[in-house]
Amino acid sequence: MRKFVSDSARRNFILQRSFQHLRQLLQRPLAASQSRSLSSTPVLDFPSSMASSNPSASPVTLDTVNPKVLKCEYAVRGEIVTLAQRLQEELQDKPGSHSFDEILYCNIGNPQSLGQQPITFFREVLALCDHPGILDRSETQGLFSADAVERAWQILDQIPGRATGAYSHSQGVKGLRDAIAAGIEARDGFPADSNDIFLTDGASPAVHMMMQLLIRNENDGIFCPIPQYPLYSASIALHGGTLVPYYLNEATGWGLEISELKKQLDAAKSKGITVRALVVINPGNPTGQVLAEENQRDILEFCKKEGLVLLADEVYQENIYVPEKSFHSFKKVSRSMGYGEQDISLVSFQSVSKGYYGECGKRGGYMEVTGFHADIREQIYKMASVNLCSNISGQILASLVMSPPKVGDESYESYCAEKEGILSSLARRAKALEDAFNNLEGVSCNKAEGAMYLFPRIHLSQKAIKAAEAVNTSPDAFYCRRLLNATGIVVVPGSGFGQVPGTWHFRCTILPQEDKIPAIISRLTDFHKGFMDEFRG
Repeated sequence: MRKFVSDSARRNFILQRSFQHLRQLLQRPLAASQSRSLSSTPVLDFPSSMASSNPSASPVTLDTVNPKVLKCEYAVRGEIVTLAQRLQEELQDKPGSHSFDEILYCNIGNPQSLGQQPITFFREVLALCDHPGILDRSETQGLFSADAVERAWQILDQIPGRATGAYSHSQGVKGLRDAIAAGIEARDGFPADSNDIFLTDGASPAVHMMMQLLIRNENDGIFCPIPQYPLYSASIALHGGTLVPYYLNEATGWGLEISELKKQLDAAKSKGITVRALVVINPGNPTGQVLAEENQRDILEFCKKEGLVLLADEVYQENIYVPEKSFHSFKKVSRSMGYGEQDISLVSFQSVSKGYYGECGKRGGYMEVTGFHADIREQIYKMASVNLCSNISGQILASLVMSPPKVGDESYESYCAEKEGILSSLARRAKALEDAFNNLEGVSCNKAEGAMYLFPRIHLSQKAIKAAEAVNTSPDAFYCRRLLNATGIVVVPGSGFGQVPGTWHFRCTILPQEDKIPAIISRLTDFHKGFMDEFRG
């Protein structure tokens, strides 16, 4: 009976023989002629430890990695979330093993993971672009709206090879950038140039690109709001700069005060730090405030006077929940003040991940770069070119977000209904959670004017603070961990976003579906009462 060796076993046998032969060659002394012929060739002298057969030896340890990586932190997906994922696995493996039956992720702005449905028109266009072969089929007319079919044809005509799997221009497909520029112009009432648009895989790579451009060493500082979205502190750390904090005023609804900027700028200068840019998040993350236009004017004047680049995070521009506030882009406000390209350097960030669309996984976004000289624009383009281009599906979605269906289009009414349904539900959820937090003992929460989050302050007793210190954790993280273990609700400690020393907060999204909000409030209320009773005094 013949024995057959599997392909895998045969390959392993051949590889073993090859490595044995190579080892013998390396251990064999070289002849003089061979030695001379190799003398002019650079040869790496490997330490003996790297040649060791000890499987536990590693060329990479915490002592040898880039220290900037160790310094970088990102609380939104930190320790609490890791614990939540472990609890979720336990619930799947052993149903009934905890007092709750599901994990409610209120830690991150990821709408579709919590049940939000995508906008139909956007997905129809995207599907048709990804599979253009169905555009000519007769049944397509019955499955897709006519304006989605027409838009797909328009977009495909602009993409190289009509293929969403092809590379594009490093700034993004020109026709898609034209659509975005037209959308910006319609929004602001001032001209926009598609050459100022850089399409990116979400807003995050654009932020990293600007930090890489601006930060030369640890003596370069970037103004960041406190509380802030951890992307900024993380990217500043990774690129070797210094975060210069300015504290938002919780007592005035997380107001941004110019006097605070001046004070922190003077403090930075006294330490030898050159502040290069000011980050403003509007609407705010994690704080949910919407800046008044007058406040924006003051900020622009400050940046112009101090020669700062203004980095405007405007990814929540569609998420406004109070009638007395409206979104105004910083570019619109600057142009209304008479500021032109020569007056202020401004970078505006937008993303398909937020708003009413919530397409986080599609990784689409852009930055609009204005007020930079041509030689600096060349450097920005060079950095974009290193990454070749952003993904085409994200580019398409970014163009659709800024150029949705218009009056008279077949999809217009259904699009408006979907958009309004999502935004009105988010507003109701925000109000319900805001009221619930303010009804808890020792908790105060500012109004959620926009974005997707609430950032309540929790007043903890000395007994609770000492209990947290005993387990070597911050008091807000201690509270959030206890909340998760008792209820399955995942929130992020305020210490991950920054806060005034001696105050404690947590960030909670408003994204769980509306029918789950009452259960969240009930669980949270019961837990909080028990926690406060346990640590009273």
